[in-house]
Amino acid sequence: MNFDEAGVIAALARIFGTSQRGVEIGIGDDAAVVKTSERTAITTDIAVEGTHFSTQWSSAFDIGRKITAANLADIYAMGGSPKFLVAAVTLTGEESMEWIEDLAEGIAHEASSCGAYVVGGDLTKGPCKVISITAIGQIDTAITRSGAQAGDSIYISSLPGWSAAGLAIIDKDLETDLALHAVSEFCAPTVDYSAAVQFSNGKATSLCDISDALVIQAEQIASASQVQLSIEKDLICKHPEFGTLSELADSQGIDVWQWILAGGEDHVFLATGKELDGFRIGSVQSGSGVVGVEMKKAPDTWRHFN
Repeated sequence: MNFDEAGVIAALARIFGTSQRGVEIGIGDDAAVVKTSERTAITTDIAVEGTHFSTQWSSAFDIGRKITAANLADIYAMGGSPKFLVAAVTLTGEESMEWIEDLAEGIAHEASSCGAYVVGGDLTKGPCKVISITAIGQIDTAITRSGAQAGDSIYISSLPGWSAAGLAIIDKDLETDLALHAVSEFCAPTVDYSAAVQFSNGKATSLCDISDALVIQAEQIASASQVQLSIEKDLICKHPEFGTLSELADSQGIDVWQWILAGGEDHVFLATGKELDGFRIGSVQSGSGVVGVEMKKAPDTWRHFN
């Protein structure tokens, strides 16, 4: 083993240590103690080596960023503001202290970009690396998937598909700027958290983050709200990034709509409402389900269990 538990905890306390207001007791005791005065939103995510990430593709820093972004995006997607994180990590014992510190630095980097802080967690040994993070946020009025109304428009915060593109080409050693950008977005997506805040402030009627696939999250909103979401592919084609993503897809003989509609892990925000500050891709109507997403081949979406 390349490290001992005491050394790891000392390193984590140094990296995550904070005097942030609201944190009364941080890392180093049996539990953290924080002071809150508002409603609380809580979410958790688990990343398993070989299923959600690979050290062959991603640095420890990027892995830390990616799993943290998944948690932060979920808090924002509820209309909340993330404040505190706790991280439980399983290590094999073969990692170096440098790798562990880089992982922690990645978590801290992504969290601090939103003003959130790691206040505790757990460390254990197992057959593969597993990272579980729980995010705690403050929230006034929750924005759920069940509020979409006929007459609303449908908006996205940015174009989904870049992460799926990166996964599709990551082992092809492509060195073009487009390919490198896609791979970077797969390893550690750039999430526009401010867009979720704008959706919330703009009185979005429903909101979620696209962690699985656009068609899946749209169906979830349609089902929860008992409405029909009509997505217009012609509108998506007008997105400023559509041409470059389509160019990359064409170069690989892939239907770009597979990436846009069925790709996930971009953590793009999907919202409904009226005159929101986002990119409009359709409208909400009376009815059920999602229309306008027909493809020559059925989209191959992410499934946790086949």
